[in-house]
Parts: sequence; structure tokens; C-alpha cells
Amino acid sequence: MKIGVLALQGDFSEHVSKLSCIGVSPVEVRLPSDLEGLSGAILPGGESTTFRKLAASYGLIEPLRAFGKNHGLWGTCAGAIALAKHIGGEDPILGLMDITIERNAFGRQVDSFETDLDIPALSSPNLDSHRLFHGVFIRSPMIQKTGPGVEILARLSDGTIVAARQRRWLATCFHPELVDDDRLYRLFQNMIALS
Repeated sequence: MKIGVLALQGDFSEHVSKLSCIGVSPVEVRLPSDLEGLSGAILPGGESTTFRKLAASYGLIEPLRAFGKNHGLWGTCAGAIALAKHIGGEDPILGLMDITIERNAFGRQVDSFETDLDIPALSSPNLDSHRLFHGVFIRSPMIQKTGPGVEILARLSDGTIVAARQRRWLATCFHPELVDDDRLYRLFQNMIALS
């Protein structure tokens, strides 16, 4: 299985490393032709406005949207914003996943935080025993609302939605590439294999 990582900005090298550790062949995606032969792709964190500008300048927005209609996409932090159908007051970027998302929902860089998350979807036997997932939130978005067919995977203690999936799409508002836990990568791998 080959999974791409959009390599225009953000922590793409950390995602590449995580994929290699679970036996997946990672491919850095910078041009539309890099999507050929992939089973899925990760849209890493960074800054969503920069994501929009760079993806447009490299001619990637329409190819990514078309790719996502038939393949798995996982957006982390700014990548989750790119997946969303609704971004508070802005035009969508890819507009695939039926979620409404708010950028920088928790404040500025100084308001970044870490917390343990209960993600029941990670407790299946092939993903290891049930344990909390350590979430790292850096200028993170939050999912305000989900549409039909969207499964909420994780909430903060106050009920704020921070992870969801819909069909072959996965959105996490935190940075799984920054912790020593590969279960979300294996979950995404399983989602792709089953779709």
C-alpha cells in the first residue's frame, strides 16, 4: 500500500516517518502526478490559508478533490480544515467532508495545549488494547457541527468535537505525528483497505 503525504508545508516529514514505521510506502506529494498509484493521502497541519495558496499554485486543488472522491484522505489540523465542506465564513478548500470547522478555535500559539483523548475506534483488537490517545493541539481548529453519515471519534472533556470520520475521510484537529502512538495511522490504513 502506498499513502501520499502532501509535502507543501507543515510536518509532512513526521507523517512520512510514521507511515514507514507501520510498513506503508509513503510518497511525498507536490504535484498532481504524484497522486497516481496511491491508495490514500494525508493532508498535514500547517496554516490553512497557506495550504490554499500553495495547493492552488501547484495545481493540486482539483486533483486532490477528484482523488478524495475515490480514495482515503486524512486531514490533520489545517488538513482537516481543507477537507471540510464548511469553514466559518470562508469558501471551502476541498469541500469533501460534511463537517463545519472553525479555524484557530482555541486561540493563538501561546494557547496551545495537550490532553488525553478517549477514541473508542482505536480500541479494536487489531489496533492494540484500549488506552487514551495523547492529543497535541497547536493553533488547532474544532469541528462545530457534523452532517449525516459523519461519525464523531473524539471530543474534549467539554464536548468539543476534535476527530471525526466519514466514509473514507478522517479529520483530526490535533497533531498525531508529534506523539509516539501510531494507532491513528493504522486506523487510516484499515479505512483505506476496507473502502
